[in-house]
Amino acid sequence: MKKLASAVSMIAASALVLSACGSGEEGESGSDYLACMVSDSGGWDDQSFNQSGREGMENAKKNLGIEEKLAESQGDADFGPNVDNMVQQGCNITFGVGFLLEDTIQEAAEANPDLNFALIDSTFSDADGKPVTIDNAKAVVFNTAEAAYLAGYVAAATSESGKVGTFGGIQIPSVTIFMDGFADGVDKFNEDNSKDVKLLGWNKEKQDGSFSGDFENQGQGQELTKQLISQGADVIMPVAGPVGLGAAAAAKEAGDVNLVWVDSDGYESTEYGDIILTSVVKQISQAVEDTIKEGTEDNFTNEPYVGTLENEGVGIAPYHDFEDKVPEDVKKDVEELKKQIIDGSLVVESESTPK
Repeated sequence: MKKLASAVSMIAASALVLSACGSGEEGESGSDYLACMVSDSGGWDDQSFNQSGREGMENAKKNLGIEEKLAESQGDADFGPNVDNMVQQGCNITFGVGFLLEDTIQEAAEANPDLNFALIDSTFSDADGKPVTIDNAKAVVFNTAEAAYLAGYVAAATSESGKVGTFGGIQIPSVTIFMDGFADGVDKFNEDNSKDVKLLGWNKEKQDGSFSGDFENQGQGQELTKQLISQGADVIMPVAGPVGLGAAAAAKEAGDVNLVWVDSDGYESTEYGDIILTSVVKQISQAVEDTIKEGTEDNFTNEPYVGTLENEGVGIAPYHDFEDKVPEDVKKDVEELKKQIIDGSLVVESESTPK
């Protein structure tokens, strides 16, 4: 099912919110390669996937000497005008950050075969939802279920109440893949230790759970977290971009609740490091820089990038302030599970696993 009506692309370009950071400035190598990026509605300072994408652009500018243009979307209605503006600028490659930009990036790629495009957090599909390949467009996706599995194991192991929780922003594959892995990690801890830690907020078998409805409303994230806390959860993983900051505020207020952050290392990217047990990290920044490097070397391909534990495209962050609070045997168990996932003896499955 397509997610964004094609009519969006016809909205007047005056709706564009464009930041031409680095535009017109010669890079250190004198390159005339122009890389562009359009954000999802969470904005560049979401302390999550948009911010990680922008960091990849900044690193490419510094390390490869490219020029860059950025367009920050305030809502879905901005996607079409923002991408169209990048096309008009003649960007060598245009990134769309987030699953919700699939339709817009795909339409632009099909209409402009002489330019390259990349989509973070989604593959491309036809009107029936079947996968398609586009010669000039690369999907940049992440098997975050693998890393979330490890985080779910740690969350269950460190829960004192015997209940952990999760919720998402919107029920889309790039969100539920985290929740599926987390659920299986909790189950694995229970199986290995004869425990019965319960997961609130997500039922993997039924693919049903709690969602805030967007990636902006921090108040809704705060409310959902309070509900999970009231049901007994003392470790919670919000998978909702900036909405997770509302979850962090509620957890901080509760005083005895910790978080698992997602996308970036929340200890480094937020002000709530003291309550972040670990983070399920996607190396979006590195994937962006690597994709741009391919383009600057005239080696761009449409072969999807899939981040895994094996290629270090996903992982869990250090325990930071919880280093001494996570039992040593749990740390060893997590490392062993990681090895098993990498060597294939343990397969983490999700309906949303990128193919």
